[in-house]
Amino acid sequence: MPITPATATHSSSNGTAEAILLELVDEDGTTIGTAEKLSAHQPPGQLHRAFSVFLFDERGRLLLQQRALGKYHSPGVWSNTCCGHPYPGESPFAAAARRTYEELGVSPSLLGEAGTVRYNHPDPDSGLVEQEYNHLFVGMVQAPVRPDPEEVGSTAFVSADELARRHAKEPFSSWFMTVLDAARPAVRELTGPSAGW
Repeated sequence: MPITPATATHSSSNGTAEAILLELVDEDGTTIGTAEKLSAHQPPGQLHRAFSVFLFDERGRLLLQQRALGKYHSPGVWSNTCCGHPYPGESPFAAAARRTYEELGVSPSLLGEAGTVRYNHPDPDSGLVEQEYNHLFVGMVQAPVRPDPEEVGSTAFVSADELARRHAKEPFSSWFMTVLDAARPAVRELTGPSAGW
């Protein structure tokens, strides 16, 4: 993968990590500025651009990831295949493909836009707030995943029925059902009616 401003390691000339910046947006998704990642998530939260990826195998099962325990936001909970934030000036599609590879070691064999959703989800455990304008992507994965243990604790492919059972008894991210419900029309188009999404 070529090194670009979006894929380069963010470190300063003295070797310390630079602040990660997010794109702040208005209610229409128009960029209005930037903010440091953690500060954008402090209550009441600043509306910023994000993305969520839902990848499926050839049997129509959704690839879930369990967030690594070391993550400062929503550690240890299950969530969609991949989610994150574009760097300022990076397209949501490029960010979605980049982070899927960085977190799961796999590139989607197919990835398409599935709309946007705007939400405000406080996380009672961390005290942080997800105030996001989220770009949704749906696609296929055909290669074995190779998760980065710093990002991902575990992965699982689940059918719609298996997801319902898991969601009833295991912790999921506060935003998971909001983004899944918003992506469902594109998910159904991709997986077909027999998959039950």
